[in-house]
Amino acid sequence: MQTNPAYTSLVAVGDSFTEGMSDLLPDGSYRGWADLLAARMAARTPGFRYANLAVRGKLIGQIVDEQVDVAAAMGADVITLVGGLNDTLRPKCDMARVRDLLTQAVERLAPSCKQLVLMRSPGRQGPVLERFRPRMEALFAIVDDLSERHGAVVVDLYGAKSLADPRLWDVDRLHLTAEGHRRVAEAVWQSLGHEPEDPDWHAPVPPTPPPGWTARRTADVRFARQHLLPWIGRRLTGRSSGDGLPPKRPDLLPYEDPAR
Repeated sequence: MQTNPAYTSLVAVGDSFTEGMSDLLPDGSYRGWADLLAARMAARTPGFRYANLAVRGKLIGQIVDEQVDVAAAMGADVITLVGGLNDTLRPKCDMARVRDLLTQAVERLAPSCKQLVLMRSPGRQGPVLERFRPRMEALFAIVDDLSERHGAVVVDLYGAKSLADPRLWDVDRLHLTAEGHRRVAEAVWQSLGHEPEDPDWHAPVPPTPPPGWTARRTADVRFARQHLLPWIGRRLTGRSSGDGLPPKRPDLLPYEDPAR
């Protein structure tokens, strides 16, 4: 990997993780690790261009159908692809189909850019992770194999204990907090060959007193009412949280920091 490379463009492909949920900005939009990464890359490269095609809730088949060809046609220096995790969380998941679709995506994207970036997604400690761990690890084995065959970089977020800490996850227990996204951006930044700005991004969060029984039960009830039950409802009716939503940043345009 080249040290401190001068990449001129970035296209991000994926689902809610890449869209930036739940790194909420004051205007109600989401920032996330891909935006943070783009800001860093733009700071060192004048005219840097950025597109983010991610839409929350997308399965790998939808990512392939709706995003992959669009991303490949943009001719960006760097493309990030994170997908398939939503598939593993479905009651019925055909891992052979997931493998075939991921393979199709990588075979299309890798030749279209200078550097393709894949990820082993982070997993929050808890019963959900334990239930779906075998599928997730099967997905990551596919990612590792594809990266080896196609020269992609793999960012191992699953192996970072800090990103398993529930304190870095939002109340919906599915998406990272702003601090979690910051750490992911740092991990990708380093994987692209840049000098670390935070060498200890993977270090555990300093310990804090655990919440009491009443606080935990209150959080469980709020989580079930506001997030779990709606999620189950969407699964039963075949709906997605991303239905009807456009890509976050559909065009490969010069990056401008929205905070300015």
